[in-house]
Amino acid sequence: MERDDQLKLYGLVADRLKDAHTRVRTLQVPEGVRMALTRKLLVITAAAKHDLAGAAQRLDRFMDDLDQGRYPDTDVDADGSP
Repeated sequence: MERDDQLKLYGLVADRLKDAHTRVRTLQVPEGVRMALTRKLLVITAAAKHDLAGAAQRLDRFMDDLDQGRYPDTDVDADGSP
């Protein structure tokens, strides 16, 4: 039964990561902010391979930040240079 729960959580996290990537891609923000958000999502994706529950919590916080309009401050220009 525990394996079934793990698979359900994995599917949920995968679906939410896909949604998060779509939301970030469509945000009307400077490219540097979009890049920072994408990097955060890539870190969460990598973490899911080793700590699924922790990655799910990080993704919850990430999505809450998006919902509240809290984006990372960046000193990066649109071309990615500092």
